[in-house]
Amino acid sequence: MRRPWWHWRSLTRGRLRPAIGAAVAGALLGGLGVAWQTDAGPFAPDRSCWGVLGEDDVADLFEGKRDIKTSEIPVTSDSIGASGPSGECVLTSPRGRRVTARVHELDSRFGGASDQWADAYLSARMTPLGDGLLGMVSDTRAWLAVPEGCVGKPGRGDGPLVVDMETGWTVYDQEVETGARARLARTLVKLVNGYMADRGCSATVEDPSADLPAPPRFEDEKADAVCGIKGLRMSDGREADHYDRPLVTRGRGPVRTCDRHVLFDHPRLRLMTVEDPRLSALYKRLSYTGGTRVRGAGDGEGSGFVRPDLGLFQAMCPTGEATFLVRTEDGDKKAEADIRVLLPRYVAAEADRMGCGPLRIRLPA
Repeated sequence: MRRPWWHWRSLTRGRLRPAIGAAVAGALLGGLGVAWQTDAGPFAPDRSCWGVLGEDDVADLFEGKRDIKTSEIPVTSDSIGASGPSGECVLTSPRGRRVTARVHELDSRFGGASDQWADAYLSARMTPLGDGLLGMVSDTRAWLAVPEGCVGKPGRGDGPLVVDMETGWTVYDQEVETGARARLARTLVKLVNGYMADRGCSATVEDPSADLPAPPRFEDEKADAVCGIKGLRMSDGREADHYDRPLVTRGRGPVRTCDRHVLFDHPRLRLMTVEDPRLSALYKRLSYTGGTRVRGAGDGEGSGFVRPDLGLFQAMCPTGEATFLVRTEDGDKKAEADIRVLLPRYVAAEADRMGCGPLRIRLPA
């Protein structure tokens, strides 16, 4: 069976360059269904996904197949302006494969929509796009924030405007297929460039697909180095043998994620450091509403909370506000004990790695 196929610094360097030549053509398409047949000619008037993708672009996504149907919701903005621009495009193959692309503002109520977006799009299986781009990609998921130079900075506490793509459920224990990953990255950049061109922005994002780091691999670990972090251990002092082997993000990016025991994109145990402050905004509201309060020990700055299923701490680092979290699926006494043991050591180790340490926190009894 064939498998289904981010430093926050100024985006005026690296892969963001002045546009050369004509902007991407095409008007926004409404709820129009378009079938591309094998014997059809050029489709310049019928470009897919908001007028951005040509027939060859879509065929690239589907390994050369051209009988792909398109249905779309045009990119529009809420008249109240509360939720930002949004739109959706679905590409469907008669053989059952489907690719969905969306434009939307990330929901600041916990990592997206009830943390589902963060589960899938900030997973350890993702690879940072690199070179100043706020985005990540795997063989089944991809996302990229529209550069602020085009759309402006989000409002205080709001998430960035992103274009994301998904191809269905991820078979998490399979290796990332680099060819499919490259195809998603190429298409994602075209969609972002098309959106910017429609907004009249005179810049484009370069295709990063040829320079992506190697994908992550499952790791073996020692009892005192959970997720490969020396000195980090579970509450019982043993290896985390009640979880599957860890997968850890490879390459410097907006997040460093360690996931274990993932089912339908949802990890039973996640340790994640959100280094880009634009993504830390996704957790700001949550930090005011959950659990028992936690603060930095001594001169340490920052604040957070612990509850049976989640420990979270936010602090200022050289790049801006960072978020450190440990989350479990179960929320039982064992899981809560793991969080209380893991969180202080995890925060200390990650803060040192990022250059904003020493950062020490003390949990309430």
